[in-house]
Amino acid sequence: MKIELWSDFGCPFCYIGKKRFEGALNKFAHKDTVEVIYKAYQLNPNAPKVMVGAPNVNFAKGHGTTPEAATKKFEMFVEQAQTVGLKYDYVNIQLTNTFDAHRVAKWANEQDLEAKVTDRFMSAYFTEGKNLADVDTLVSLCVEAGLDEKGSREVIESNQYTDTVNAQIDEGRKAGVQGVPFFVLNNKYGVSGAQQEEYFSQVLDHLWKEAQELESIAGADDSHTCNDEGCSL
Repeated sequence: MKIELWSDFGCPFCYIGKKRFEGALNKFAHKDTVEVIYKAYQLNPNAPKVMVGAPNVNFAKGHGTTPEAATKKFEMFVEQAQTVGLKYDYVNIQLTNTFDAHRVAKWANEQDLEAKVTDRFMSAYFTEGKNLADVDTLVSLCVEAGLDEKGSREVIESNQYTDTVNAQIDEGRKAGVQGVPFFVLNNKYGVSGAQQEEYFSQVLDHLWKEAQELESIAGADDSHTCNDEGCSL
């Protein structure tokens, strides 16, 4: 079973949705059969590398609203995060560009560490007020997730994996991704948003049953078939 997850490190519902999905996955009896593939997405590709001013003012400018409305949004994000045990900090949050973080995460994928890096980046962004566009900060977070310090810095300070990130963003758009988080299940079903854990459990059960039905059909007697070598009776 394959689950592709498009998300952005700076998306509040992506972290929440990831936690809810993981909660369902951890309870799934056949979780060892599930492959989770992380795909890059950017909500604000024009975000700066250094935030100037208060978070609610920056959010308001980027979303065409007022600082007061932005603060109410923040409060709602904080409330939703609490349902999965997360403590979002919108007082110290750094609303900065996530592209470099996505690039180094793709390098982490080659070392089977993208899941750990993704979780570390999201935690740093939403709960610790870390700037994911800062080179030294990214390197430190990468090391904490198990990556090599020198290798991490080399990737971050270069343009490596730029094409990979852009390709995944384009792939998502072609697949109909208009918002994140977005889950593509077995190349067949799409699930948008930070759904409840119970919903993800139902989806996993459905996928498993569907896979078993296909396996049963495929395992039927293969007589009365033909291939390049002839026909069997």
